[in-house]
Amino acid sequence: MSESSKKQESLATVIMAAGMGTRMKRPDLAKVMFELRGKPLVHYVADFARAIGSERIVAIVGYQRERVMEYLQRTHPGILYVVQEPQLGTGHAVMQTEAALNDFSGSVLVLSGDVPLLQPQTMETMLQLHRSSGAVATMLTADLEDPSGYGRVIRNGSGIVEKIVEHRDASPDELQQREINSGIYLFKKERLFDGLKHLTPHNAQNEYYLTDVFAYFWKQRWTVAAFKAPNADEIQGINTVEQLEQAQRILDTRQRATAQ
Repeated sequence: MSESSKKQESLATVIMAAGMGTRMKRPDLAKVMFELRGKPLVHYVADFARAIGSERIVAIVGYQRERVMEYLQRTHPGILYVVQEPQLGTGHAVMQTEAALNDFSGSVLVLSGDVPLLQPQTMETMLQLHRSSGAVATMLTADLEDPSGYGRVIRNGSGIVEKIVEHRDASPDELQQREINSGIYLFKKERLFDGLKHLTPHNAQNEYYLTDVFAYFWKQRWTVAAFKAPNADEIQGINTVEQLEQAQRILDTRQRATAQ
């Protein structure tokens, strides 16, 4: 394998870990530091990034960043850190990683620090699709029994993603779609930062949304692919205490299945 081929197959993982998590009702604790089975949520995400062979891991920190960094430096040495301050949305968060990834070439996985149930084998299959399809970006999706409130993924006849439509903007036909966007993405690194340069804070919060890079990609007629998670549980983010309890039950079920 040539040196350029090796580089093209490199993987970096960006972990968004800057948020407060107001719906968890504990303003004294960063959301990614809420514990699941005695370990912070971000521990599981950092383990996942290692398990899938990330050559570089960049954590975006903000709220209580010293606490988050101190923990990860102890448990996962070698992670790089960038600060998002102020916090102006997911697109703005990823913008902060440009210098840390300046000399990196390959694919960049962007995921949240509060998604502890992802399975490495799911990402390995998604990576294979991303690399073989020639897509500039590949999104992880899932079918939900009740997709109300989620952005729907609309594909063409070849399975290529044509658009993401928010629930409130969807037509009756589009509302029948059960495939939703998880907010977990693989990007070709150069295309990612090209797209980020075209984001604008065109909303009431003056925030930059990472999903807006897809509109730029489609405008350039670049391919956006999607990989459907085999189990919708994997994409579950933790936004409430109830979801934290549900994640505990899912991990318990997995452990029992493994033990049999």
